[in-house]
Amino acid sequence: MKSRVYGVLGIVSRMSNWNADFTGYPKTTSSGEVFGSDKAFKYPMKKMWDEQGKKVLYIKSMRLQEGKKGEVELIPRSLKERYEHIFQGEDLKNTKDSKKVLENLFSAIDVKNFGATFAEEGNNISITGAVQIGQGFNKYSDTNADEQQILSPFRDPKKKKEDDDEAKSSTLGTKIVSDEAHYFYPFTINPQAYDGFKELEVTEGYTEEDYKNFKEASMVAATSFSTNAKIGCENEFALFVETDRDLYLPDLSQHVVFEKCDDKGNIIIKCKSLFKDLKERIKSIEIYYNPYTTIIKKDIENAKYFNIFTKEEV
Repeated sequence: MKSRVYGVLGIVSRMSNWNADFTGYPKTTSSGEVFGSDKAFKYPMKKMWDEQGKKVLYIKSMRLQEGKKGEVELIPRSLKERYEHIFQGEDLKNTKDSKKVLENLFSAIDVKNFGATFAEEGNNISITGAVQIGQGFNKYSDTNADEQQILSPFRDPKKKKEDDDEAKSSTLGTKIVSDEAHYFYPFTINPQAYDGFKELEVTEGYTEEDYKNFKEASMVAATSFSTNAKIGCENEFALFVETDRDLYLPDLSQHVVFEKCDDKGNIIIKCKSLFKDLKERIKSIEIYYNPYTTIIKKDIENAKYFNIFTKEEV
């Protein structure tokens, strides 16, 4: 791949919880700003790739383990076990061929995009990913968290009889959601990140095909990932700016503003002057959005606008 790529990826969360902290509430900074971590964005992408049959290393998977007394437990695989499971090779502990391990790591689609920290005995490897995704801040000022009571169909057997009514009643749980939030994630793609590994002949580098895989998943993975907490989370915006390899742009998400306009969201991209000043070094600008719920002013020179669902130009 001969271009750098800069951009912004937008997620809408309606009556759902895109990224919760350990209390169950949407993640916030110390100043109270709602945000989503890069891990929250990467996970649905990895899940989608995994379901498509692609090799994904850094994703939770389970195995059954038989205990000393014959009991069988369901436990998560370790990194070593996950590696051996997807590459079906010999015991990693006995593997002395680091080149082969590197080749295997680069064949995993998540490692090829996001890099890896592979700290296993005899193979301590660090790969800085070509794709770097930042923290996604919510830019909708009227976001509120809503705590809902949920009635379980079962009683709590630990309640004592003397608790009377509580012992006979089914238990209560809670579900915490945001009424509406709009997260915008900055990202960069540096295809030169793997030049050192290309010299070792363990990878062909970051290719156009790798970028295509990332681009496609980044625009649909959140929409496809319909767990109970994520059912209202959807991809609603994506900005891709391809540039010369030696052009360095700032975090573009700080130039994106979200406002409500009647029943629709208004996404304002305040990069018009920046892109105009650098137009000789920018190869293409593509903007994908949900035209059914979102308004975008089409005032960026040479930009192409697409329906994020149909991928047709609008």
